[in-house]
Amino acid sequence: MPLGDGKALVAMPIIEAQSVRKVFRRIVRRPGIAGAVAALFSREYEDKVAVDDVNFALEPGELVGYLGPNGAGKSTTIKMLTGILVPTSGVIRVAGVVPYERRSDNAENIGVVFGQRSQLYWDLPLRESFELLRAIYDVPRDRFRQNLAHFSAILDLERFMDTPVRQLSLGERMRGDFAAAMLHDPKIVYLDEPTIGLDVVAKEAIRTFITTVNRERGTTVILTTHDLADVERLTRRIILIDEGRVIFDGALEQLRTEFGTHRTLVVTFVENIETVEVPGTEIESREGTVVRLRFDRRLLSAEAVIRRVMERYPISDVSIIEPDIDSIVRRIYQEGYPAHAVWSAT
Repeated sequence: MPLGDGKALVAMPIIEAQSVRKVFRRIVRRPGIAGAVAALFSREYEDKVAVDDVNFALEPGELVGYLGPNGAGKSTTIKMLTGILVPTSGVIRVAGVVPYERRSDNAENIGVVFGQRSQLYWDLPLRESFELLRAIYDVPRDRFRQNLAHFSAILDLERFMDTPVRQLSLGERMRGDFAAAMLHDPKIVYLDEPTIGLDVVAKEAIRTFITTVNRERGTTVILTTHDLADVERLTRRIILIDEGRVIFDGALEQLRTEFGTHRTLVVTFVENIETVEVPGTEIESREGTVVRLRFDRRLLSAEAVIRRVMERYPISDVSIIEPDIDSIVRRIYQEGYPAHAVWSAT
């Protein structure tokens, strides 16, 4: 919609992080009695930078993967967004609210699912847990019934709705947690390892639920996970964080283009070849007559590699394997991201 001066109306980000830094300080304790006595009179501190100058913004309705190795700063960032932690410096706004300044208002806007923790009441049936959460968030009863019926259908909750939470399987409990996080119609949902330890059926139910609430309700979702199948299935944009710093912020396809530089040609020879030498490739593995040749797509096309193989050896089959997101992200974690190449979606 144009404004009076002809300028376009620009949607405000629903989540903003500007130059966010979080430092944890701890006392350095020396061993032995002498060290304990010395600490009484003169304390030495050590600072641990968990998040360092993090900047990003999310538009309403985005579904973003927030990824990084253990200790990269993912959970610390999420805790600051939820208001559990206060940034050492920088600014965070969530739906126009500074989380740690207005925790109650922020809680109304967000839902949270932690793979290793539950917000359900352990000794109560699932249905009664939902009723308690309805009262806590003051959800109108009609809206509560509509939401519960909708989520129950997507997540197949009805068959264990009257079972105490402690008797639910991990997959059943996680489905209940997802419904619980969405009962009050939050604008934003944070998902921390939501499919960890789940079987294939439960994972599929959770992924379908995430996709549905994002698409139908416009819920903004931040997903942190080590299961990169979740990332490929659910997200189009990812933010990579390592050692507290954002090293990539952009489309999944952009990451593939930048780091998915190598492809694999799987060749099945007519007979066992003792020595396989194809210029521009390296042998990744071989098993009998099947050899996997790795090559850099920036230097050679797949067609050129296939032609070189066929000029030298008789083959019966050939196929190309594209790099998956798992191998690309693993390579970044192992080799590091070039210091000069910090990408941003903006």
